[in-house]
Amino acid sequence: MCGIAGYVGAAPPGLLPAMVKALAHRGPDDSGLHVDDHAGLGMTRLAIIDLVTGRQPMASDDGAAWLVFNGEIYNYRALRAELQARGHVFRTQSDTEVILRAWQAFGDDCVARLHGMFALALWDARRQALLLARDRLGKKPLYYAQHGGLFLFASEIKALLCHGALPRELDPDAFHHYLAFGYTPGHRSMVAGIAKLPPAHVAVLQRGGLAQHRYWTLPPATPAVPLAFADAAGRVRAAVREAVRARLESDVPLGVFLSGGVDSAAIVASMRELTSGPIATFTIGFGDAESFDERPLAREVARRFGTAHHEEVLAPDIAGLLPGVVEALDEPFADSSAIPTYAVAMATARHVKVALSGVGGDEAFAGYPRYVGVRAAGHYARLPRALRALTEQLTLRCVPESEGSRDWGGRVRRFVAGGDADVASRYIGWTRFFGERLLDDLAVPALRARWREDVEATAREAFAAHAHADAVDGAFRADLASYLPDDLLVMADRLGMAHSLEVRAPFCDHALLEAALALPPSLKLRHGRLKALLKAAFADVLPPAVLAAPKRGFMIPLARWLRHDLRDMVDDVLAPAQVRARGLFEPAAVARLVAEHRDGRRSHSDRLWALMMTELWLRRYCDRRGD
Repeated sequence: MCGIAGYVGAAPPGLLPAMVKALAHRGPDDSGLHVDDHAGLGMTRLAIIDLVTGRQPMASDDGAAWLVFNGEIYNYRALRAELQARGHVFRTQSDTEVILRAWQAFGDDCVARLHGMFALALWDARRQALLLARDRLGKKPLYYAQHGGLFLFASEIKALLCHGALPRELDPDAFHHYLAFGYTPGHRSMVAGIAKLPPAHVAVLQRGGLAQHRYWTLPPATPAVPLAFADAAGRVRAAVREAVRARLESDVPLGVFLSGGVDSAAIVASMRELTSGPIATFTIGFGDAESFDERPLAREVARRFGTAHHEEVLAPDIAGLLPGVVEALDEPFADSSAIPTYAVAMATARHVKVALSGVGGDEAFAGYPRYVGVRAAGHYARLPRALRALTEQLTLRCVPESEGSRDWGGRVRRFVAGGDADVASRYIGWTRFFGERLLDDLAVPALRARWREDVEATAREAFAAHAHADAVDGAFRADLASYLPDDLLVMADRLGMAHSLEVRAPFCDHALLEAALALPPSLKLRHGRLKALLKAAFADVLPPAVLAAPKRGFMIPLARWLRHDLRDMVDDVLAPAQVRARGLFEPAAVARLVAEHRDGRRSHSDRLWALMMTELWLRRYCDRRGD
């Protein structure tokens, strides 16, 4: 695991060492540079595999090609054997050299043969070409910028900003997407002029031009093959076990983020099948918020599989954690799960360098209540329009929102709203922080006038590709195309690497996801039960309480904290004078959100958090210069 950075063109003296230094948290074990007359590559290394000889940048035998690589290649042993059979001789035991030899054998198309998580850059001095590539789901990040005749790339934005001439200004379309969903899109960053190489893409920079292409997509719709539920559960058990097995490859100890959910429990169960050695598990709890606290269920899993279990209690000292979170993410990020993720990564990094996470299990095996909503939406749409309108009026008047971890009131209110829209629009609307009508009131006209992109396009196109003649499959695909790579995997990478911790996600194994999408959603949501298939796959080994527990999510009691513990922070960050001076939002609209939330009329916790994170990011990244 590493941080990588580099350039093509004429770089200012000292730029590359400064970029590498800015990424030191991603790899405190080693660092390296290669510079020639046309390009420079740098890296910081967190040593996981081949601790002695896996140094980077790594050169080809003739010194004409240089590689820096961030990630892990899980099939590197099999690929190495294939390359040795072709006559390639290896100098190290590292997966880095396997990538380099694969490129020599297969060219730029070698990326499609890599099974793992990665972002890489390869400078080919003969062609004067830079190859950039990113893994299929986007587990590892890669940003780039062009300034004059200089092309820059890095694992994180903070490294690119070491070039003092890059402007620190908002990208308006990225900001629009952020306000809609709480995170920036897969191809843009919040900083104007800094872009992301999207997941599953290869880019080649040559003669000043950057050409990109996608090398992998979610599998298309295929005719459903009849499959018994028990047989499907057996396939899932085997697929999860294999994904976990691949991620146990390490020359250092590893652990597991253990919540009270079935995803992380299934990972621990699979690990115990694969090893009799020690397993370290780590859980975050909330001592004053029982509905958000998963420690009791996590303890049951730890006891069941004999793990060395560690717990931390997160108190509402968010003011103390927030600067580190903002610094780690580089962009505004409104998913409040970042707080416990940051805390559990900090606790885990005291013990191990690698941790497995259950991220991706919800998208692969139907873990979100909104998937049941998609199923119900088809029936609801057949009701007479007048009855739907009356239902919406009565619900909004009589059903209050909840501040617990499940918020059934809020879910019902969102479900009945917009009943005339198509199911894709309704589903995407359920995932938004601010709808366009709210943004019309919130954003100042000058900001709205700069919005050009359709922020829902990616999710809508993914939804339209649904298989099995089932809209629920469209919901899976929408989340796999946007929410998983641009929110959850960003959070896992940045907040883990902020503490020099590598996070591996078995449920994000592309082969596992392809197998999961081939299964009808009716099996995953059997009888309307979330994760029915995954639970059945592990029913014989998991504690009954874990199998029976409702979905909670990795959440904090944010609504209550904003009213009480974080009240002073809200007053500071969202003060009318501050909002007016910033010039992005209408002060009256922000004040109305704050007042409604404090009075208990509406729960605006996610929206207020999005606005707060915007201001905190602007203070750190745009108001402060030169650091």
